[in-house]
Amino acid sequence: MNEKGLSTAEVDRKRTEHGSNALVLEEERVLWNVLKEIVREPMFILLLAACIIYFITGALQEGIIMLVSIFIVAGISLFQEYRSKSAVQALNKLSQAHVTVVRDGVEQSILIEDLVMDDVMLVEEGEIVSADAVLLESRDFSLNESILTGESFAVFRKAGDPIYRGTLVTSGNAVARVSAVGIKTMFGQIGQSVREVAVVKTPLQLQIKNFVTKMVWFGAGAFLLVVLFNYFKTHDLLDSFMRGLTLAMSVLPEEIPVAFSTFQALGAFRLLRNHIIVKQPQYVETLGAATVICADKTGTLTQNEMSIAGITALGERALGEPALQEPALQEVIAYAMWSSEVKPFDPMEIAIHERYATTAARDERGDHEQIHEYPIGGTPPMMTHIFRHRQSGETLIAAKGAVERIIAQSKLGEAEIRSVQEKALAYAKQGYRVLGIARGKWEGAHWPKVQDDIELELLGLVAFQDPPKEGIDETIRTFHRAGISVKMITGDYKETALAIASQIALGEPALGERPLQEPALQERGGWDDGILLQAGI
Repeated sequence: MNEKGLSTAEVDRKRTEHGSNALVLEEERVLWNVLKEIVREPMFILLLAACIIYFITGALQEGIIMLVSIFIVAGISLFQEYRSKSAVQALNKLSQAHVTVVRDGVEQSILIEDLVMDDVMLVEEGEIVSADAVLLESRDFSLNESILTGESFAVFRKAGDPIYRGTLVTSGNAVARVSAVGIKTMFGQIGQSVREVAVVKTPLQLQIKNFVTKMVWFGAGAFLLVVLFNYFKTHDLLDSFMRGLTLAMSVLPEEIPVAFSTFQALGAFRLLRNHIIVKQPQYVETLGAATVICADKTGTLTQNEMSIAGITALGERALGEPALQEPALQEVIAYAMWSSEVKPFDPMEIAIHERYATTAARDERGDHEQIHEYPIGGTPPMMTHIFRHRQSGETLIAAKGAVERIIAQSKLGEAEIRSVQEKALAYAKQGYRVLGIARGKWEGAHWPKVQDDIELELLGLVAFQDPPKEGIDETIRTFHRAGISVKMITGDYKETALAIASQIALGEPALGERPLQEPALQERGGWDDGILLQAGI
């Protein structure tokens, strides 16, 4: 690494110009704003009006009861608000306490809040990225970006690629130059945008406001009629006023706010016991108004644990769970292993290494050293690893990736291509994820710049299954019985997604709706760039 990093003077100047890396969002809902929102609620206004009227008429006992009710309604909202803030503050713990940087040509550990723009930081496996940055150097570097994208699988990044605060380094190490700090990072902007979302009133709040408004107008009208009528007959203003207040008090439903606030608070406490934090009690009601739930497939509907479900060698018939006695099948799993990371972290690669270790006649991993690699990349993706035998010097090139990508770089006849595609489709219809496995050939003195220049020989296919979570089918049926539609969103191959959907009862009709059919999917939006929206379920 040739980077010397910033000097002490430059650090001070950068901090002055761009600020520190502290992720502090300006608090908007302070005590005064919370109280102001509570006071503007129709429930609170109704209680306050009833309390004032009781005190004016001399009904001290009823007035005190109403006053206590006001404190109960306000106290529940305040308590729920401040309890939720403690959970929000836990987001600050996502970042590590220290980060390694290069300053004045020396590596040093500093607090993440002390990072500044253009700092050169070092990140390695197991760390959380402390600021947005651009990679200067990358060595087998991959990230879990689920905190930003929701996708649980790791993605590889190379020199020149951006990385973002809050993402987890799952393999390798890298040198990066900070491009944004603090609230200007992607993570900070997301937090800022969430704060700017307008809070929409719940359906129940709107209904209560409408009901209370109507009752107040009705009570006010009745009050005026009674006062005018009695004054016209008796010419006694005080007596007429008291009669009007008596009628108005009988019309105003002052018990409703207390009852609703109590029930909503009980719902919030019940959710809390199930480790669900509700910011305000009113939001509990919106759960009962939900009609659609959208769920990601991997890790949500499935276990996110890969195992090998089938191996097929080119020209061989499908063997499902083979004993791997056939040399061709052993070669497929061996090259799948060679094309994986030496120290795997991806669930599929872990499954490949485990299968190789249990089926290989002799474990040859210690006999080879990796001399070159092409990290996963391209659309559809592929990766290639190159090894050399420590004794003989023989070179071994192994590749794996999307079946169509491997086919495109292999010299296959039309019949062979059709056979491979049919087998891949058959695997996908069973809900499996499929990888093509290939052996590479290169005659040049230097390795090509891109892996696409290497001629490949397709050896076979490996199918993986990510089984559905235990009990997920009954959970989905529970949603259906409640009248809630469940939609699956995934980037997987279409047939794979449909197979998983059928395994977890996602296509069962709810409340008389028709079962899931592929034409219905296409009718209602269907497939778009590999994204499946399970509409019409």
